[in-house]
Amino acid sequence: MKKFGVLAISVLLCLSLAVPASAAYKAEYKLDIVPSITTGWGMGAQYFADLVKERSEGKINIKVYPNAQLTTGKQTNAFMLLRNGTIDFACQSTINYSPQIPELNLFALPFFFAAQPDRYKALDAVTNGKAGELVAKAIEAKGGKFICFGENGFRELTNSKRSIASPEDLDGLKIRVVGSPLFLDTFKALGANPVTMVWSDTMSAIQQGVVDGQENPINTFFPVKIHEYHKFVTNWHYVADPTMFVANPKVWASFSPEDQELLTKAAKEAAAYQIALARVGLDEKDGGRHLEFLKNIDRVPEITDWAAKLSEVGMTATDLTPEQMKVFMDKTQSVRDAWRSKIGEELVKAAEEDMAAAAK
Repeated sequence: MKKFGVLAISVLLCLSLAVPASAAYKAEYKLDIVPSITTGWGMGAQYFADLVKERSEGKINIKVYPNAQLTTGKQTNAFMLLRNGTIDFACQSTINYSPQIPELNLFALPFFFAAQPDRYKALDAVTNGKAGELVAKAIEAKGGKFICFGENGFRELTNSKRSIASPEDLDGLKIRVVGSPLFLDTFKALGANPVTMVWSDTMSAIQQGVVDGQENPINTFFPVKIHEYHKFVTNWHYVADPTMFVANPKVWASFSPEDQELLTKAAKEAAAYQIALARVGLDEKDGGRHLEFLKNIDRVPEITDWAAKLSEVGMTATDLTPEQMKVFMDKTQSVRDAWRSKIGEELVKAAEEDMAAAAK
């Protein structure tokens, strides 16, 4: 009987060891995004979830929760919820994690990238360079698993009152901004009246005239039909808005090394898709490569000529000249100076060196 008992225990132990790691995986992993699934940001997040499900043969199921559902609209609390495990994965803007990770304010320094000869090349140099490595380390030091950078786009200005070509044109306008002190400082320096508001409340505020304007990438504000209320757009590219594919560290550690590799590869492919969506029809130096990439993955969006589309829906676009851009840059110099130390001098200097090397 003793021999039989030992044998039975041995068999059960072998069987338990033979159970695949996937048996411990969740039935569903929650992924957080702020806007709707129809934006470039949302489509990139969904593409990630689709790739993972397909390549894991249904073993890893990630569900995208749009419209800041997981943060109940409080988008700047998103990192805390990821860190404590309420959120498993996220494709989040650097802006929304910046209250807890000050280094992420690098990308929101006003006209920091716009001042470069090629703003997209400059942004890529930073995210792929030493500065990007420092940002990733800062995220992980605060309790998030960084996977890769994606992109929401450069943020432009829309309003219901008038064309904006100089800081004087902004005087007194109520502009909705995300809940970040840096954004408040920037718009105050430009003479506007910034109003902090979560994105989920913004459209109703615009419809009711509570605010006069807002700032966001084109592929974020166009899907919500902002052109029905705002007839003026200023293409000033004043801050960059990368997204980040991130995970809760404990959730990440629960995956096998093979599945971690699968997740990383899928995130990088989804990020490339998101970046192409954020730039197609807007990057005047792209040589058609963004459209070609989207054709190759059979995901060409409906709109690839944004200037024509905005004109078609009745928006008046103002494209700043270099001279006009310099006036805005000069007006916000004090903001950039004040925030260097808050972000970290080493990081800002690394970003400047990354951009300088790319500009050669």
